[in-house]
Amino acid sequence: LAEANQWPSEAKEYFGNEDEFHMCFNFPLMPRLFIALVKQSSLPIKEIINQTLPIPKTCDWAIFLRNHDELTLEMVTDEERDIMYSEYAKVPKMRLNLGIRRRLAPLVDNDRAKLELLYALVLSIPGSPVLYYGDELGMGDNIYLGDRNGVRTPMQWSYDRNAGFSRADNEALYSPVITNPNFHYESVNVESESRISSSLLNWVRKMLRVRKKYNTIFGRGDIQFLTYENKKVLCYVRIYEGEQILCVFNMSSKHTFVELDLKQYKGYRPVEVITEARFPFIGDLPYFFTLPPHGFFWLRLVSPNVEDG
Repeated sequence: LAEANQWPSEAKEYFGNEDEFHMCFNFPLMPRLFIALVKQSSLPIKEIINQTLPIPKTCDWAIFLRNHDELTLEMVTDEERDIMYSEYAKVPKMRLNLGIRRRLAPLVDNDRAKLELLYALVLSIPGSPVLYYGDELGMGDNIYLGDRNGVRTPMQWSYDRNAGFSRADNEALYSPVITNPNFHYESVNVESESRISSSLLNWVRKMLRVRKKYNTIFGRGDIQFLTYENKKVLCYVRIYEGEQILCVFNMSSKHTFVELDLKQYKGYRPVEVITEARFPFIGDLPYFFTLPPHGFFWLRLVSPNVEDG
Protein backbone atom coordinates (compact mmCIF):
# COMPACT_ATOMS: atom_id res chain seq x y z
CA LEU A 1 0.00 0.00 0.00
CA ALA A 2 1.67 3.20 -1.20
CA GLU A 3 1.32 6.42 0.77
CA ALA A 4 2.25 8.53 -2.24
CA ASN A 5 0.84 12.05 -2.08
CA GLN A 6 1.06 12.75 -5.81
CA TRP A 7 -1.07 13.96 -8.68
CA PRO A 8 -3.04 11.13 -10.36
CA SER A 9 -0.70 10.73 -13.34
CA GLU A 10 2.27 10.29 -10.99
CA ALA A 11 0.49 8.22 -8.35
CA LYS A 12 -0.67 5.68 -10.95
CA GLU A 13 2.97 4.93 -11.76
CA TYR A 14 3.31 3.19 -8.36
CA PHE A 15 1.12 0.35 -9.68
CA GLY A 16 3.69 -0.43 -12.36
CA ASN A 17 2.53 -3.20 -14.69
CA GLU A 18 0.63 -4.97 -11.93
CA ASP A 19 4.00 -5.88 -10.44
CA GLU A 20 4.68 -3.13 -7.91
CA PHE A 21 2.23 -1.68 -5.34
CA HIS A 22 -1.16 -3.37 -5.02
CA MET A 23 -2.87 -0.26 -3.66
CA CYS A 24 -2.28 3.46 -3.37
CA PHE A 25 -4.00 6.05 -1.19
CA ASN A 26 -6.09 8.37 -3.37
CA PHE A 27 -4.84 11.70 -2.02
CA PRO A 28 -6.08 13.82 -4.96
CA LEU A 29 -9.69 12.66 -4.52
CA MET A 30 -10.02 13.18 -0.77
CA PRO A 31 -9.94 17.03 -0.55
CA ARG A 32 -12.19 17.35 -3.61
CA LEU A 33 -15.00 15.56 -1.79
CA PHE A 34 -14.98 18.45 0.68
CA ILE A 35 -14.45 21.06 -2.03
CA ALA A 36 -17.51 19.71 -3.86
CA LEU A 37 -19.57 20.30 -0.70
CA VAL A 38 -18.39 23.92 -0.44
CA LYS A 39 -18.93 24.65 -4.13
CA GLN A 40 -22.16 22.62 -4.10
CA SER A 41 -21.02 21.12 -7.37
CA SER A 42 -20.37 17.63 -8.71
CA LEU A 43 -17.61 18.77 -11.06
CA PRO A 44 -14.59 18.51 -8.68
CA ILE A 45 -15.39 14.85 -8.01
CA LYS A 46 -16.09 13.88 -11.62
CA GLU A 47 -12.96 15.60 -12.92
CA ILE A 48 -10.58 13.97 -10.44
CA ILE A 49 -12.07 10.47 -10.78
CA ASN A 50 -11.66 10.67 -14.54
CA GLN A 51 -7.97 11.48 -13.96
CA THR A 52 -7.43 8.56 -11.57
CA LEU A 53 -8.82 5.92 -13.95
CA PRO A 54 -8.05 3.52 -15.48
CA ILE A 55 -5.59 1.54 -13.38
CA PRO A 56 -4.35 -2.08 -13.67
CA LYS A 57 -7.11 -4.61 -12.94
CA THR A 58 -5.27 -6.24 -10.05
CA CYS A 59 -4.61 -2.89 -8.34
CA ASP A 60 -6.88 -0.51 -6.46
CA TRP A 61 -7.16 2.92 -4.89
CA ALA A 62 -7.55 3.25 -1.13
CA ILE A 63 -10.38 5.78 -0.69
CA PHE A 64 -10.53 7.73 2.58
CA LEU A 65 -12.08 10.80 4.16
CA ARG A 66 -9.67 11.37 7.03
CA ASN A 67 -6.59 9.78 8.59
CA HIS A 68 -4.15 10.25 11.48
CA ASP A 69 -2.43 13.23 9.87
CA GLU A 70 -3.68 16.60 8.72
CA LEU A 71 -6.07 16.80 5.77
CA THR A 72 -3.36 17.48 3.24
CA LEU A 73 -3.92 20.19 0.64
CA GLU A 74 -0.81 19.66 -1.44
CA MET A 75 -2.69 18.14 -4.38
CA VAL A 76 -5.07 21.09 -4.90
CA THR A 77 -4.80 24.48 -6.60
CA ASP A 78 -4.17 27.70 -4.66
CA GLU A 79 -7.81 28.67 -5.18
CA GLU A 80 -9.05 25.32 -3.87
CA ARG A 81 -6.72 25.57 -0.87
CA ASP A 82 -8.14 29.01 -0.02
CA ILE A 83 -11.66 27.58 -0.24
CA MET A 84 -10.77 24.73 2.11
CA TYR A 85 -9.12 27.01 4.67
CA SER A 86 -12.02 29.45 4.57
CA GLU A 87 -14.68 26.79 5.11
CA TYR A 88 -12.99 24.15 7.23
CA ALA A 89 -10.19 25.90 9.15
CA LYS A 90 -11.57 29.20 10.37
CA VAL A 91 -9.32 29.13 13.46
CA PRO A 92 -5.54 29.29 12.82
CA LYS A 93 -4.89 26.38 15.23
CA MET A 94 -6.87 24.15 12.89
CA ARG A 95 -4.13 24.47 10.28
CA LEU A 96 -0.92 22.48 10.21
CA ASN A 97 1.80 22.41 7.57
CA LEU A 98 -0.11 22.55 4.28
CA GLY A 99 -3.33 21.09 5.61
CA ILE A 100 -6.12 21.01 8.18
CA ARG A 101 -5.81 19.01 11.40
CA ARG A 102 -9.42 18.15 12.08
CA ARG A 103 -11.47 14.98 12.39
CA LEU A 104 -14.35 14.25 10.04
CA ALA A 105 -17.32 15.25 12.24
CA PRO A 106 -15.90 18.62 13.38
CA LEU A 107 -14.92 19.39 9.77
CA VAL A 108 -18.59 19.44 8.76
CA ASP A 109 -19.89 20.93 12.04
CA ASN A 110 -21.25 17.51 13.01
CA ASP A 111 -23.87 17.80 10.26
CA ARG A 112 -25.42 14.33 10.05
CA ALA A 113 -26.66 14.76 6.46
CA LYS A 114 -23.16 15.77 5.28
CA LEU A 115 -21.56 12.89 7.17
CA GLU A 116 -23.93 10.38 5.57
CA LEU A 117 -23.39 11.88 2.13
CA LEU A 118 -19.59 11.68 2.46
CA TYR A 119 -19.74 8.09 3.65
CA ALA A 120 -22.13 7.16 0.82
CA LEU A 121 -19.66 8.68 -1.65
CA VAL A 122 -16.54 6.98 -0.28
CA LEU A 123 -18.35 3.62 -0.13
CA SER A 124 -19.55 3.78 -3.74
CA ILE A 125 -16.67 5.45 -5.62
CA PRO A 126 -14.21 3.03 -7.32
CA GLY A 127 -11.68 1.87 -4.77
CA SER A 128 -11.42 0.25 -1.34
CA PRO A 129 -12.74 2.43 1.50
CA VAL A 130 -10.50 3.05 4.49
CA LEU A 131 -12.14 4.37 7.69
CA TYR A 132 -10.21 6.16 10.43
CA TYR A 133 -10.94 4.95 13.96
CA GLY A 134 -13.61 6.94 15.77
CA ASP A 135 -14.98 8.65 12.68
CA GLU A 136 -17.71 6.00 12.54
CA LEU A 137 -18.86 7.43 15.89
CA GLY A 138 -18.49 11.10 15.02
CA MET A 139 -15.57 11.60 17.42
CA GLY A 140 -14.33 15.13 17.98
CA ASP A 141 -10.78 16.50 18.07
CA ASN A 142 -8.63 18.79 20.21
CA ILE A 143 -6.96 21.55 18.22
CA TYR A 144 -5.06 22.71 21.31
CA LEU A 145 -2.88 19.60 21.42
CA GLY A 146 0.46 19.93 19.68
CA ASP A 147 1.36 18.78 16.18
CA ARG A 148 -1.03 16.08 14.84
CA ASN A 149 -2.07 14.80 18.27
CA GLY A 150 -5.39 16.64 18.10
CA VAL A 151 -6.81 13.92 15.82
CA ARG A 152 -5.10 11.04 17.66
CA THR A 153 -6.94 11.08 20.99
CA PRO A 154 -7.96 7.80 22.69
CA MET A 155 -10.72 5.74 21.11
CA GLN A 156 -14.02 6.30 22.92
CA TRP A 157 -15.29 2.82 23.81
CA SER A 158 -17.64 3.69 26.64
CA TYR A 159 -18.74 6.39 29.09
CA ASP A 160 -16.47 4.82 31.74
CA ARG A 161 -13.19 6.31 32.99
CA ASN A 162 -10.87 7.36 30.17
CA ALA A 163 -13.66 6.56 27.70
CA GLY A 164 -12.99 2.85 28.33
CA PHE A 165 -9.65 3.17 26.54
CA SER A 166 -7.46 2.50 29.58
CA ARG A 167 -7.76 1.84 33.32
CA ALA A 168 -4.65 3.92 33.96
CA ASP A 169 -4.80 7.20 35.85
CA ASN A 170 -5.97 10.10 33.70
CA GLU A 171 -2.57 11.75 33.99
CA ALA A 172 -0.84 8.67 32.57
CA LEU A 173 -2.64 8.75 29.24
CA TYR A 174 -0.56 9.74 26.23
CA SER A 175 -3.34 12.17 25.28
CA PRO A 176 -6.46 13.40 27.10
CA VAL A 177 -9.85 12.09 26.04
CA ILE A 178 -12.30 14.44 24.33
CA THR A 179 -14.46 16.39 26.79
CA ASN A 180 -15.76 19.10 24.47
CA PRO A 181 -19.52 19.25 25.23
CA ASN A 182 -20.41 18.70 21.56
CA PHE A 183 -18.29 15.53 21.29
CA HIS A 184 -17.93 14.42 24.93
CA TYR A 185 -16.84 10.82 25.32
CA GLU A 186 -19.70 10.14 27.76
CA SER A 187 -22.19 10.37 24.88
CA VAL A 188 -20.02 9.77 21.80
CA ASN A 189 -18.78 6.24 22.38
CA VAL A 190 -19.24 2.72 21.04
CA GLU A 191 -21.30 1.41 23.96
CA SER A 192 -23.78 4.28 23.93
CA GLU A 193 -24.19 4.48 20.17
CA SER A 194 -24.59 0.72 19.86
CA ARG A 195 -27.76 1.02 21.95
CA ILE A 196 -29.34 3.68 19.72
CA SER A 197 -30.65 2.36 16.42
CA SER A 198 -30.44 5.77 14.74
CA SER A 199 -26.86 6.54 15.85
CA LEU A 200 -24.14 7.32 13.35
CA LEU A 201 -22.30 4.13 14.35
CA ASN A 202 -25.28 1.91 13.58
CA TRP A 203 -25.92 3.77 10.33
CA VAL A 204 -22.30 3.21 9.22
CA ARG A 205 -22.58 -0.46 10.16
CA LYS A 206 -25.71 -0.76 8.02
CA MET A 207 -24.02 0.91 5.06
CA LEU A 208 -21.04 -1.44 5.37
CA ARG A 209 -23.39 -4.43 5.31
CA VAL A 210 -25.02 -3.08 2.14
CA ARG A 211 -21.65 -2.48 0.48
CA LYS A 212 -20.50 -5.97 1.42
CA LYS A 213 -23.68 -7.39 -0.12
CA TYR A 214 -22.80 -5.67 -3.41
CA ASN A 215 -19.03 -5.80 -2.99
CA THR A 216 -18.28 -6.98 -6.53
CA ILE A 217 -20.14 -4.04 -8.12
CA PHE A 218 -18.74 -1.39 -5.78
CA GLY A 219 -15.33 -3.01 -5.46
CA ARG A 220 -14.60 -4.05 -9.05
CA GLY A 221 -17.26 -2.42 -11.20
CA ASP A 222 -16.70 0.24 -13.84
CA ILE A 223 -18.11 3.73 -13.34
CA GLN A 224 -20.21 5.54 -15.93
CA PHE A 225 -21.03 9.21 -15.32
CA LEU A 226 -24.42 10.30 -16.63
CA THR A 227 -25.14 13.50 -18.55
CA TYR A 228 -27.73 15.97 -17.21
CA GLU A 229 -28.19 19.70 -16.56
CA ASN A 230 -28.14 20.09 -12.77
CA LYS A 231 -24.45 20.27 -11.80
CA LYS A 232 -25.32 20.28 -8.10
CA VAL A 233 -26.16 16.61 -8.46
CA LEU A 234 -23.61 13.83 -8.94
CA CYS A 235 -24.91 10.77 -10.80
CA TYR A 236 -23.08 7.67 -11.92
CA VAL A 237 -23.76 3.99 -12.57
CA ARG A 238 -21.49 1.28 -11.17
CA ILE A 239 -21.46 -1.68 -13.58
CA TYR A 240 -20.09 -5.20 -13.15
CA GLU A 241 -20.89 -8.30 -15.19
CA GLY A 242 -24.39 -7.27 -16.19
CA GLU A 243 -25.37 -5.77 -12.81
CA GLN A 244 -25.82 -2.03 -12.28
CA ILE A 245 -26.25 0.29 -9.30
CA LEU A 246 -27.31 3.89 -9.95
CA CYS A 247 -25.88 6.39 -7.45
CA VAL A 248 -27.43 9.87 -7.13
CA PHE A 249 -26.07 12.53 -4.74
CA ASN A 250 -27.20 16.06 -3.93
CA MET A 251 -24.02 18.03 -3.25
CA SER A 252 -25.97 21.18 -2.30
CA SER A 253 -27.50 22.44 0.95
CA LYS A 254 -30.93 22.90 -0.64
CA HIS A 255 -33.62 20.61 -1.99
CA THR A 256 -33.09 19.95 -5.67
CA PHE A 257 -34.07 17.68 -8.55
CA VAL A 258 -32.51 15.99 -11.53
CA GLU A 259 -33.86 14.46 -14.74
CA LEU A 260 -31.85 11.53 -16.04
CA ASP A 261 -31.86 10.01 -19.49
CA LEU A 262 -32.06 6.30 -18.64
CA LYS A 263 -33.59 5.06 -21.91
CA GLN A 264 -30.83 2.46 -22.22
CA TYR A 265 -32.40 0.82 -19.14
CA LYS A 266 -35.97 0.94 -20.43
CA GLY A 267 -38.10 -1.65 -18.65
CA TYR A 268 -35.71 -1.90 -15.69
CA ARG A 269 -36.97 -1.21 -12.17
CA PRO A 270 -34.82 0.85 -9.76
CA VAL A 271 -34.76 -0.74 -6.29
CA GLU A 272 -33.23 1.20 -3.42
CA VAL A 273 -30.55 -1.07 -1.97
CA ILE A 274 -30.71 0.06 1.67
CA THR A 275 -34.47 -0.34 2.22
CA GLU A 276 -35.33 -2.45 -0.87
CA ALA A 277 -37.99 0.14 -1.77
CA ARG A 278 -39.17 -0.25 -5.38
CA PHE A 279 -39.31 2.71 -7.74
CA PRO A 280 -41.41 3.01 -10.94
CA PHE A 281 -40.18 1.25 -14.06
CA ILE A 282 -37.88 3.19 -16.39
CA GLY A 283 -39.47 4.25 -19.67
CA ASP A 284 -38.76 6.57 -22.60
CA LEU A 285 -39.24 9.80 -20.63
CA PRO A 286 -36.51 11.32 -18.43
CA TYR A 287 -36.43 9.74 -14.98
CA PHE A 288 -37.13 12.35 -12.31
CA PHE A 289 -35.53 12.45 -8.84
CA THR A 290 -36.08 14.93 -6.02
CA LEU A 291 -33.46 15.03 -3.27
CA PRO A 292 -33.30 16.67 0.16
CA PRO A 293 -30.23 18.72 1.12
CA HIS A 294 -27.20 16.42 0.90
CA GLY A 295 -29.49 13.47 0.19
CA PHE A 296 -28.57 10.45 -1.91
CA PHE A 297 -29.87 7.24 -3.50
CA TRP A 298 -28.24 3.90 -4.23
CA LEU A 299 -30.51 2.02 -6.64
CA ARG A 300 -30.17 -1.41 -8.22
CA LEU A 301 -31.34 -1.39 -11.80
CA VAL A 302 -33.22 -4.68 -11.99
CA SER A 303 -33.62 -6.20 -15.45
CA PRO A 304 -37.17 -7.09 -16.54
CA ASN A 305 -35.85 -10.60 -17.21
CA VAL A 306 -34.85 -11.04 -13.57
CA GLU A 307 -37.36 -12.14 -10.97
CA ASP A 308 -37.12 -9.51 -8.19
CA GLY A 309 -38.06 -10.97 -4.84
